[in-house]
Amino acid sequence: MITNVSGFNLKRLKNYADWYLLSFLLLFLNVKLAVKIPAIILIYLLQFNFKFGFSFKNSRLPLFYPLIIIIGLIDYLIIGGYTNTNYTVMALTGISFWVACILAIHQVKLAVEQNDTDVIHRTIVLFFIINTVISLLNLAAIIWETGAINPYTYQGQYQKYFIGTGDYIKGITFDTSTTNAVLNAFGVIYFLTKKNAVMLLTCMAILLLTGSNFINIILFFILLWLFVFNSSKDQKSLLVVCMIFLVVFMAKISPQNNNYVATTIKNTIHQNKIFKQNPIPPIRSIRETPDSLLNTEERKQKIAMLYIDNVYRYRATRNRKKTTIAIKNALITDAGRIYIAQPDINAAPYQSLKTTPPQQSRLLEFVHTHKALLPVSGKEFHMSVLPGKVISTLQTINFFKQHPQKVITGDGMGNFSSKLAFKASGLGLSGSYPLKYRYINHDFLVNHLDLYLNFFSRGPGLHSLTNSPFSVYDQLFAEYGIIGLLLFLIYYLGFFLKNQKLLTYGLPILLLTTVVLFIDYWFEQLSVLVFFELLILLNIKESSVKNKLNHGH
Repeated sequence: MITNVSGFNLKRLKNYADWYLLSFLLLFLNVKLAVKIPAIILIYLLQFNFKFGFSFKNSRLPLFYPLIIIIGLIDYLIIGGYTNTNYTVMALTGISFWVACILAIHQVKLAVEQNDTDVIHRTIVLFFIINTVISLLNLAAIIWETGAINPYTYQGQYQKYFIGTGDYIKGITFDTSTTNAVLNAFGVIYFLTKKNAVMLLTCMAILLLTGSNFINIILFFILLWLFVFNSSKDQKSLLVVCMIFLVVFMAKISPQNNNYVATTIKNTIHQNKIFKQNPIPPIRSIRETPDSLLNTEERKQKIAMLYIDNVYRYRATRNRKKTTIAIKNALITDAGRIYIAQPDINAAPYQSLKTTPPQQSRLLEFVHTHKALLPVSGKEFHMSVLPGKVISTLQTINFFKQHPQKVITGDGMGNFSSKLAFKASGLGLSGSYPLKYRYINHDFLVNHLDLYLNFFSRGPGLHSLTNSPFSVYDQLFAEYGIIGLLLFLIYYLGFFLKNQKLLTYGLPILLLTTVVLFIDYWFEQLSVLVFFELLILLNIKESSVKNKLNHGH
């Protein structure tokens, strides 16, 4: 009897979720290629199936993927890439990214085809639960390190956290916090439709913890649209709670993010934002200088000065009859003993790091070495009235004005705007790359790389999505030309939109994704779009099954 019960429970557990799919998602969405590649190998060993089903009529998978590889190969032949070993290595790396996209969506499609929709749903729930646990552990580690209950207002450690606390809430992917934010934004929309209040609010909370202002704003408008046009009474109540979450976070948990968003929007509209190298900070008195920046003799002088200051303040307030008197820099007891307080880590001298981080030093060194070739970052005091995201788009347009012959198929894979181009630069901007095969195309060097260096080799205040040239649309247009953009619109977005009548939560998720594609090279990131594809394919199957049941089939 016990054996039967045990066997039943194991069978029930086995059928509860698609454990292969869950394991694949947890591993493949990891930021490290060293984890993604084994994940692909493992899932194909467990499910050995290479029947992709590509065709121009009723293709099983988006035909965009093989077609974009063909465009890349055509460019490779046109520009004579085979004559350059380093470019050949880079091109093969780029093709491998697209092949990985095909292998990933094929496994996602198999999971949707082979499982009941409830099984996939439970798998998705488990994924978000695990991601939530890891995200909360990220936050707990920060709280433990800083000793601050709310690290979003903690300004110590040279503002290591503070407004950038959300950058460290990376979740199960260990990728950028933006990746975590996008995944949870998907979760908010998905669980809203499923009327799963607990998971909806959980995803909303983790999304807010990532501090992704851009995703918050986009999701806000999508939720507002759902509230007005496509939600039940219960869903409206949940949407109101989500809005309250957002207001509380911006107003109480991280008010500086609220100020940052307002300032960014204002500067973008008025185009009066000026970027330039930080000037040399003014000379500080010994009293104001952190101990870490003083020599032994100067520390002694500082202690003496603070002691004299404390005595003076004590004598000025000794007529106050209190058991214990708290003074700004000292604590005086009944006996008159003075305890000099430790430096306040939230004081002005601790608000900015005086040393240059290693990554930034590497970029500055590159700028110095190639100064003559860099029209923007090579200038000592370059000023810009537009965000980097806008400038990068203008760079692409201007490039094709100067090279109209390349507008059809683009400048070639990794030659202008892609994660591949940044990775192959050998600057460690998108992961490691063998320096022996380092490759930087001139068009990339004097455009997007130059622009990136202009912002990201300087103060941390300039390191934001608004100044990053990363964008899927820019990548497709710049490196694959008009044909690349058309292939994306017709054979990727079109692949899902042809089933728009079957999409419920799929439509707002699709809308969110089309906007998110402006902020990173997501195809090469091998994370967010895989999850997007899973949700859309699941939605199509759910609606198809429901329609068959309604028609008595």
